Amino acid sequence: MLKSKNIFLFSSLTFLMLILFLLDIGLGQVSIPLKDVFKSLTGQEASKETWQYIIVNFRLPKAITAILVGMGLSISGLLMQTMFRNPLAGPYVLGLSSGSSLGVAFVILGASLLPSVFGSLVASSYGIIIASCLGSFMVLSAVLVVSQRLKNTMSILIVGLMFGSFTSAFVGVLTYFSTAEQLQKFTFWSLGNLGNLPWTSIVILTVCVFIGLFLSLVSIKSLDALLLGENYAKSLGLNFKKARLTIIFATSILAGSITAFAGPIAFIGLAVPHIAKLVFQTSSHRILFWGTLLFGAIIMLICDIVSQVPGTDIILPINAITSIIGAPVVIWLLVGKRKMIA
Repeated sequence: MLKSKNIFLFSSLTFLMLILFLLDIGLGQVSIPLKDVFKSLTGQEASKETWQYIIVNFRLPKAITAILVGMGLSISGLLMQTMFRNPLAGPYVLGLSSGSSLGVAFVILGASLLPSVFGSLVASSYGIIIASCLGSFMVLSAVLVVSQRLKNTMSILIVGLMFGSFTSAFVGVLTYFSTAEQLQKFTFWSLGNLGNLPWTSIVILTVCVFIGLFLSLVSIKSLDALLLGENYAKSLGLNFKKARLTIIFATSILAGSITAFAGPIAFIGLAVPHIAKLVFQTSSHRILFWGTLLFGAIIMLICDIVSQVPGTDIILPINAITSIIGAPVVIWLLVGKRKMIA
């Protein structure tokens, strides 16, 4: 009975994701009929050459990015909530987002204080992406080194938060000495952006996300064992240090690469795993993994559709939309005090 219910839910969610994927491509400032969207995706030509150009060069890359971002952040949030056994843990608790922000801040806000070579770095299309990756990698390296010396998982959470505060302080200093133009550019990056990614960037992001998802998938047994605590997991013969390292590395690849290419996206990684737990009513990560994956893609596609405000010239920041959807879920968890599945 339960198995049939899960099959029905997975089928329904997959169908809904495909419908939203088509709607995300068809809706926007220029409305494109779904039949033309379908034609373009199947290798045929759309009715208008303009529509074909918009789909291939703008709408399709953005919709694919939305799916990758939703899946990656949701799964990384699930990993962190299980490892730390904390329902309010998210993909950025290790300080990766702050590390990325520091890298971008050095390039955008501190370019005038650095050698002239950074001027060309800012001007290049990959300048911010490279800086974000380097910042995230530095924090990741520090967290991995510290995690090898700490036995307590909660200590790693505290260390991650401290790294986040430390890097945020540097960003604050750079912000203080920046010009209005630099601040505006940094603010736009921090609001998140799913568009303007060339196909080469999407290929790189896809590879990173799939590596992270693969590492998450092979950690499913470890995650189930960790539900009842570290000591119980060790009693089952789990190599705890290896499992913890794999989970941290998977989260870092997912959250770090997504932040580098799309900016810091709020609340998706925090809220979506809880939605999956509520719908599937299980603690088995064999089911939660796929449920979280689908819900992440669906909610991110919905956010992208809403942010375009179909039929108008208005495009809202994606971070604002994800926060509008995610914040009420988190508030409901805190105020309602509902017992969540760990």
